[in-house]
Amino acid sequence: MSVTTTDGVLALVRPDLRDFAGYSSARSEGGDGRIWLNANESAWDNDASPDSGLRRYPEPQPAALRQALADMYGVAAAQLLVGRGSDEGIDLLIRALCRPGDDAVLVTSPTFGMYAVCARLHGTRVVDVPLTDTDDGFECDFDAVATTAEKEDARIVFLCSPGNPSGTLLPRDAIRRLARRLHGRALVVVDEAYVEYAQAPSVANLIEAHDNIAVLRTLSKAHALAAARIGSVLAHEALIGVLRRCQAPYPVPAPSAQTALAAISRTARNSTVGHVQAGVDERKSLYAALRGLAGVRRVYPSRANFLLVRTADTERVYRRLLAAGVVVRDMRGHAALGDALRISIGTPEQNACVLAVLREVLGELADARSVAPVQGDNA
Repeated sequence: MSVTTTDGVLALVRPDLRDFAGYSSARSEGGDGRIWLNANESAWDNDASPDSGLRRYPEPQPAALRQALADMYGVAAAQLLVGRGSDEGIDLLIRALCRPGDDAVLVTSPTFGMYAVCARLHGTRVVDVPLTDTDDGFECDFDAVATTAEKEDARIVFLCSPGNPSGTLLPRDAIRRLARRLHGRALVVVDEAYVEYAQAPSVANLIEAHDNIAVLRTLSKAHALAAARIGSVLAHEALIGVLRRCQAPYPVPAPSAQTALAAISRTARNSTVGHVQAGVDERKSLYAALRGLAGVRRVYPSRANFLLVRTADTERVYRRLLAAGVVVRDMRGHAALGDALRISIGTPEQNACVLAVLREVLGELADARSVAPVQGDNA
């Protein structure tokens, strides 16, 4: 059934999509049918995977997984959309709310690049209110964000918390105040891909009181299912309904859904909690060790599973790490991060390898400076 009301969050949806019915897949029809002959599937299994069920299209929104994720995230199942990682959620939100060539989204750089990529692919303007680099790390100027969003008619404000690559956890009350100020004007999307490592509460429970807040969650990070591509959008159920109609018919492969269900069982989640704590402990140890190295200009405090690091010779450090088989993220393409690398937190052995390489290369740089010839009359 189409939705025609423009009350609340639906007023932010593109007018031409408010009555959009989307594609009605064959799997969404038929109820408890016994003989399924409506989707043009093969009548025989593939010999490589007999009795796997893979010849059938999967549920568009796997009910058991959707309910399990909703329970884990503390929302109603009707407030959750399962998709192909957070990337699909970002893309769907932009497509549903932003008119190509007309509307804008707001980002706070340095931040996750897919917000801008999806917007530009959709023909949507990207407005940037950069984070402020302070002695305590990167901070968000929420007043500037709100003012700019109003001035530029931004339809969506993307906030990453903890930020990627900043590692900054945004204040809950500031997010709530921003949503209140922009109510009826913009959707505030909080990307919580790394929130488990912050060991802090989600802002998802603000959705009930603020229908212009949406939250992105993923199983790719703390739950170690990056290859399964399972992400969720948490939002007011009216907006979830719109996103479902904009989504591809079968976004979640059955094997991924089955793996995800097992990965968020109570037993598996207890194990995940232990892995997260180990990651947090390693983050603290690596942070302290990096701060003690000569040639490391700055290590930013982080509430995620990575550290943002500035060094005296980032090109040389990056190349030496690669030569040692250690691949880190080069952040120098960001305007404000011309000397920075992002280092994911690994196992104790992996982190020790990173430190060994850094000690060697930075030690060489220090030695080179100490023996540099003095420039004088006879130089």
